[in-house]
Amino acid sequence: LKKLENGVFAMIGIELLVVLAAIYLGARIGSIGIGFAGGLGVLVLTWGLGMPIPSDQLVTYLPWDVIMIIASVICAIACMQLAGGMDYLVHLAEKALRKNPKHITFAAPVVTYLMTMLAGTGHTAFSTLPVIAEVAKEQGIRPSRPLSIAVVASQIAITASPISAAVVAFSGMLEPLGVDYLTLLAICIPSSFIACLLGAFIANLLGKPLDQDEVYLERKAKGLIKLRGTSQVEIKPYAKLSVGIFVASIVAVMAYATAISGNVGLISSPPIPRDGAIMGIMLSAATLMVLFCKLDAAQITNMPTFKSGMSACICVLGVAWLGNVFVKGNMVEIQAFAGDLLSQYSWLLAVVLFFSSMLLYSQGATTKALMPAALALGVSPLAAIASFAAVSALFVLPTYPTLLAAVEMDDTGSTRIGKAVFNHPFFIPGVATIAMAVALGFFFGGLIL
Repeated sequence: LKKLENGVFAMIGIELLVVLAAIYLGARIGSIGIGFAGGLGVLVLTWGLGMPIPSDQLVTYLPWDVIMIIASVICAIACMQLAGGMDYLVHLAEKALRKNPKHITFAAPVVTYLMTMLAGTGHTAFSTLPVIAEVAKEQGIRPSRPLSIAVVASQIAITASPISAAVVAFSGMLEPLGVDYLTLLAICIPSSFIACLLGAFIANLLGKPLDQDEVYLERKAKGLIKLRGTSQVEIKPYAKLSVGIFVASIVAVMAYATAISGNVGLISSPPIPRDGAIMGIMLSAATLMVLFCKLDAAQITNMPTFKSGMSACICVLGVAWLGNVFVKGNMVEIQAFAGDLLSQYSWLLAVVLFFSSMLLYSQGATTKALMPAALALGVSPLAAIASFAAVSALFVLPTYPTLLAAVEMDDTGSTRIGKAVFNHPFFIPGVATIAMAVALGFFFGGLIL
């Protein structure tokens, strides 16, 4: 029996190595490559190692709901971008940042948090990072401080966005356990937002003052530091209308979710489930923008947000499918090994999610791949919700697009990646912010649940 058990765990170890190897390969390829490598990993597990995917259960292995929600939301965002709505939001963000320039380290994460929370994607940070770097330089503030916490905030805000794929997927897992969509948001929004503000205090203490940084002084002496001043952005005629339509669609999503909630019960027999409503509302918003903002629909697929969103869909497809094949195929063994441990030390779930998201590069994929297994192991809804912020550890490896963009946009050289890989300015503020978000999640969750 002992030899049999050793053989089983040896096989699980081999399967886990396949999963990690696929993720590593995808990370090396970069961008959409992690989704490609996830599909390769699935074939190795099934064809190579004989892990079955029952034909009648294929739909449960594939994260279709997450993918379709990402696709529909991105369609609406791409329409808003084409109409000039993103430029308008960046204009508003720049006005807010320049209004209190000396407090840029605290204002920057608020701006990126709110934009991500509104749009359901952290890629909105790309447009504000140049402004953050510029305002910091103008004030003589080390740009790595506001840039680091701004990137972290843009990632953690995914766990508080009403329309993010991660929140919608996690909410669907919690509803059978008696926790609805609004309760999840009521816990995640304050815990993550306050944690980002506390993280800004930590970021503000890191690194030498800009005028004492050797790299900055060297670059300044060479004339490599430039101040561009306030950017001049032409606001398109229908920019404000597109933003209004998009915001109205988010309000409609939340209103419908409230109406069909078991706690409210305004609609006892919903004609369409919440996930389907989100997709329908977002596609309808895209339709309205095309019609009323007079957009050329053929240009929508050329928008940067559309391309990055569709790339995210493939990434989620590959890695979540790979994770589901491994977890579902070894659920009995995982329950035997980890069930008691997680039930006694529920905070360990946050550690597991942290390291998993570090490799999977997606809050949605991490949530879809691991949260069902955690809940099946007996982790309480409170512990799962409190640990939810830990799916946002995308900043640990210095390869995530928004992190790299922040490095590139800081011509002072203060936002730089060290030779040891992990010694970069995003690491300490990010780890501290997630730790505080988890702690606050337990606090607010204990009050609400």
